[in-house]
Amino acid sequence: MYKKGDDSFFIVDAHVALWDARRENQRNIHGKQFIDCFYDYHRNLSPESELWTYDEYLYQGGERLIKDLFIDGYVDHAIFQPAHLGEFYVNGFGQTEEAWALTQKHSDILTYNHNFDPRNGEAGLDQLRADAERFGLKGVKLYTAEWNGDSRGYKLDDDWTRRYLEVCRELGITNIHVHKGPTIRPLDRDAFDVADVDHIATDFTDLNFVVEHCGLPRLEDFCWIATQEPNVHAGLAVAMPFMHTRPKYFGQIIGELLYWLGEDRIQFSSDYALWTPRWLIETFVDFQIPDELSEYPQITLDQKKKILGLNAAKMYDIPVPEDLRLADADETETGPRGAEQAADEHLVGA
Repeated sequence: MYKKGDDSFFIVDAHVALWDARRENQRNIHGKQFIDCFYDYHRNLSPESELWTYDEYLYQGGERLIKDLFIDGYVDHAIFQPAHLGEFYVNGFGQTEEAWALTQKHSDILTYNHNFDPRNGEAGLDQLRADAERFGLKGVKLYTAEWNGDSRGYKLDDDWTRRYLEVCRELGITNIHVHKGPTIRPLDRDAFDVADVDHIATDFTDLNFVVEHCGLPRLEDFCWIATQEPNVHAGLAVAMPFMHTRPKYFGQIIGELLYWLGEDRIQFSSDYALWTPRWLIETFVDFQIPDELSEYPQITLDQKKKILGLNAAKMYDIPVPEDLRLADADETETGPRGAEQAADEHLVGA
């Protein structure tokens, strides 16, 4: 729990990973390109006091994760969102067995989500069923730009992806996290396009689609889709560090998300180990939208509490202490925030 003055915050880090990008696990040059791109994000967007060495960045391990998140980082609960990337790494990038063992040891503070690739066909469906039983899955993480043989990506509305989502529905896997963010070398930018979110959210209204990285750099496209699809949520991974390097840009991001989606569909993520949560949480609690962005209202304390943990806790049924809860808001409507109020004022004026 994080405390600032008289205010306390229940923190859920909704997007973390245990990865292994060490040289012996790199299958080819693309494994090095991928982790180098991650390190460039870390190096360019972090405060100097938070910088890691390159070798530290290649592999952290569970002991350091526990320290960085829960001892030093204020986090009350964290959710693993692993990427496989088997074309780039011998034993995969996200470390399933290590992360799962850590989750079993600390089941009160960790949730493990797994991944699937619809291009694996029927065999992949069988594996998904087995994984759901083994891990007790409530969510999965999809990487639509991941390479698989000759394929360099897939779409959420492909026929095979739909079949996998139907099985998710049958298995009670209701939270679908999808990487739709900045391009990571050597992956292809177009494979992270957000247009397929629109199609699939309409067809699977009983599933939650958490668009990680809130579609950046396609924020406007994402917002226009998400405002009409109440089962689409925004993950703030990668967006958060811009509070440090470009506060006005982050003000625009969070201002647009609050306007179009509302505060009930935005989730805090450190994207560990790209960044550690401590400085992100401290900065966000103190953050206000710069005065020159006057079209956006200031972020309220309750909005910050929802974003930092209560929204993800509600989605994953994570217990929240009574004194840290907020009264549930009304069900989020589609359309821009404030549209009904504006309409009412127009009628009164008429």
